[in-house]
Amino acid sequence: MKKNQLVSIKSLLFTLLFLIILYLLVVLLSNLDSNVWQKDSLRSLVDTQEKEEFGPFEKMTIPYLRSRRYESKLGEKKLIEDNGQYTSYFTSYTSDGLKINALLTIPTEDMPKNGWPAIVFVHGYIPPSQYLTNGEAYSAYVDYLARNGFVVLKIDLRGHGESEGEPGGGYYGSDYVVDTLNAYEALKNADFVNPQSIGLWGHSMAGNIVLRSMVVNTDIKAAVIWAGAVYSYVDMQKYGIRDTSYRPPQNASLLQRRRSELFKKYGSPSAQSIFWRQVAPTSFLSEIKGAIQIHHAVDDTVVSIGYSRDLLTLLDKTSVPHEFFEYESGGHDIEGENFQLAMQRTVDFFKKYLPK
Repeated sequence: MKKNQLVSIKSLLFTLLFLIILYLLVVLLSNLDSNVWQKDSLRSLVDTQEKEEFGPFEKMTIPYLRSRRYESKLGEKKLIEDNGQYTSYFTSYTSDGLKINALLTIPTEDMPKNGWPAIVFVHGYIPPSQYLTNGEAYSAYVDYLARNGFVVLKIDLRGHGESEGEPGGGYYGSDYVVDTLNAYEALKNADFVNPQSIGLWGHSMAGNIVLRSMVVNTDIKAAVIWAGAVYSYVDMQKYGIRDTSYRPPQNASLLQRRRSELFKKYGSPSAQSIFWRQVAPTSFLSEIKGAIQIHHAVDDTVVSIGYSRDLLTLLDKTSVPHEFFEYESGGHDIEGENFQLAMQRTVDFFKKYLPK
C-alpha cells in the first residue's frame, strides 16, 4: 500500500474516533442536564407542595423558626430582695410584641470581666391562671443556680400569670419556643451578662421547648433538661403524659379545634411524614453545636423516662456532647435525696460549658 493511502486511512480513523467521542460526550451531557433538570424540578415541586401543604401550620416547623428574627431587651428591674449572695428582681422583655414577665437574679459578688454566665430558665406545665412569677414552684432550683454564680432569667411563658398573650400549649405550637429565644436575646443585650455564655434550663414540657430552641439557634452553648417530654413526637404516642395538675385554659376550645385540624391534615406524628419530620427537633440533632445534659427519675409518674432514654439513643449517634443521669427516686421534680446531686451536676455542667 502506498504511503499516501496509509496516511489517508489513519486520518479517516482519527476523524471517526473523534466523531464517536464527540457524540458520546453530547449524549452524556444531555443526560446530565436532563437529570439536573429533573432534580431541580422535583425539588421545586416538593418546595411548592410543602408551602401549600403546611399553610397556617408552617410556624410549627424548625425551618420556619430558623427563618424569623429574634430580638429583645430586658425592661425595668423592680427589686424583690437582696439576700447577700444574689439580688432578685421582677422584670420583663418583649416577644412577638407581647410583654413577657420574668424573675431575674443577679449574683452580688464582683462581676467577671466579660459579664456573668446566664441561664434562661423555662418552666414546665403549671396551670396558666395559677402561675406566679415569684411563686414557690422552682424557687429552690433558681436559688441553687444563683448561689453558684449564674444570672438566672426565669421566664413566665406567654399567657402565664401576668404575661401578655394566650397560652398556646407546649407541643403543637411554637409560641413558647419564640418566647425562649427572645429571652436568650434579651440576656445577650444585658450589660451584666457574657453574651457568649448563655444556656437554657427546662423541666417537663420545657424539655421540648429547650431542644427545639437549640436546633433553631445552634449557637446556644449548653442546655440542661429535667424530666423532659416529646422530642420525636412519635414518642408521645408511645408514652403519653399523665399530668393530674392539667387544667384546660380559657381558650381550650380554640386549641382543641386547631389540634383537630392539624391531625386531620397531617395525621398522627410519623417518621415518614415530611411535615412531622420538620416539626420534630430530633430531625436536626446533628446540627446542634452546644452540649446537652439530661436528668430523669425512674419513678416519674408524669413523664415516662422512656422519653429521655429514646433521646439518649439518638444523641449517641451524633457528635453532640451529652450526659444522661437516671435516678431511682425523686419523681417528676427529682425531689428528696437526689435533688442536691442533680442540681450539683447541673451546676458543674453549666460551669464547664458556660465559663465566666
